[in-house]
Amino acid sequence: MSGRRTAVPRRSALRTAAGAVLAGTSAAGCAQDGAARSPAPAAARNGESVRSAPRPAATPRRFPGQPVQIEHGPRGRPRVALTFHGQGDPALARTVLAEAERAGARLTVLAVGSWLDRNPGMARRILDGGHDLGNHTQSHLDINAMDETRAYEEITGCAQRLRRLTGSIGTWFRPSRARYATPLVQALARRAGYPHVLSYDVESLDFTSPGVAAVTRKVAGELRNGSVVSLHFGYRDTIAALPLLLTEIDRRRLRAVTTTELLT
Repeated sequence: MSGRRTAVPRRSALRTAAGAVLAGTSAAGCAQDGAARSPAPAAARNGESVRSAPRPAATPRRFPGQPVQIEHGPRGRPRVALTFHGQGDPALARTVLAEAERAGARLTVLAVGSWLDRNPGMARRILDGGHDLGNHTQSHLDINAMDETRAYEEITGCAQRLRRLTGSIGTWFRPSRARYATPLVQALARRAGYPHVLSYDVESLDFTSPGVAAVTRKVAGELRNGSVVSLHFGYRDTIAALPLLLTEIDRRRLRAVTTTELLT
């Protein structure tokens, strides 16, 4: 991949496994739920926080020419963004982060505020691994069904926790239990400080636990330049599928980058 990713010992075996899993791939359809960075420090790869030189927390950016609700990045560049809904067992989340970092990939994590309340160290762990960190509401309820006051509290509640833990409200906002935000939720997100709402064009369906092969085929069948992929922490199928997906991304000469880098 033009020197973008350091080879790992399992690469050949994974490439073979990926080919077997991807055989017969076809396109199918969570509504519910720039340069490459250097590899993360050893402590981060082992799932620990890097305390000596913490990565500065980025703030939301406006991307001229992009819609308020972003589904994908430029189709003319060989980059994709793997985005993760941030909740579930933190041990599984650390495994996902470490696997991505070993492959030289960077992720975008949309964290649930109540998850950060229970696991405050995860915010710093995500940033110290070189990943994007954003807002996925405070309680992960159906934000599109809420009234204005409640919906705004869901957005700002998570934003406040992110600011307290990292100094920033996060780079992105994604609505909970919905692929797309309603016009009201889009407006509330802008009021809270997020110029864009982050959607996606590839739904992995990993939250339905369909099996490793199904997750891998679903994503690989729809993945193309500029894709934003929806994945989830907390599911073992996702952990098992991730090395295969990263190998397939590498085979296609794509780069797995943060959403910020995808759009920059």
